Amino acid sequence: MNCPYCSSTKLKVTDKRSSPDGIRRRRECLKCKKRFTTYEKIERSDLYIIKKDKSREKFSREKLEKGIDKAFEKRAVSKEKIDKMINDIEEQLRRKGKKEINSSVIGELIMKKIKKLDNVAYMRFASVYRNFQGVKDFKNELKELGKKK
Repeated sequence: MNCPYCSSTKLKVTDKRSSPDGIRRRRECLKCKKRFTTYEKIERSDLYIIKKDKSREKFSREKLEKGIDKAFEKRAVSKEKIDKMINDIEEQLRRKGKKEINSSVIGELIMKKIKKLDNVAYMRFASVYRNFQGVKDFKNELKELGKKK
């Protein structure tokens, strides 16, 4: 590593802090005495989703967030709780230690987590995930939801 000011390689770390994204280090150049910050991000291996049609797609946290946010739209659940749930889901998927995961495993995991937070958001997500075709599908799912309470 080189100093961004004088390009010297004589540096010392004055402070180091961990964060969920990686490590933040405060450094000081021993030559010019200027300080700067560096960030080390933990690189995660790629995770692939095997869809119903057997095609592969790279895991996208943004896509996961978008689908879950849509289910919770206009619901009285804090963004912090939703973000924590999304982090938990991603972490559970990565802890499986597999490079490829079936979309059905992900969908069921999401449904279980959403159900714990909000039944309306659960029904919204279930209607898309399970491809509800009519009122009968909603009634059946509501009946199942009622049994488990």
